[in-house]
Amino acid sequence: MDPEEYVEEVLAVVERIPAGRAMSYGAIADYLADRSGRSSARLVGSIMAKHGGSVPWHRVVAANGRVVPGHEGEALARHVAEATPLRNGRVDLSRAAWWPDER
Repeated sequence: MDPEEYVEEVLAVVERIPAGRAMSYGAIADYLADRSGRSSARLVGSIMAKHGGSVPWHRVVAANGRVVPGHEGEALARHVAEATPLRNGRVDLSRAAWWPDER
């Protein structure tokens, strides 16, 4: 999978995350690893920073549930509106984590 295809795959996964649920950067990288040959949470983060504005970016969080730095207010407001489980200002991934069904 070439770099442009990987960007499209990351964005496609993010588009599928249902309201009220979330995935970590690492979970997205892990999900795509077999098909892409890549497994980098940092790369997923870079892709989201550059290309994530057109997808529900707030549903992608750090492994500890921290929302996007610099956009915390908006991200948390979106999570509240979607009834995403939160704990101490972070997404509670023990209750909100989502994994795509196989295609």
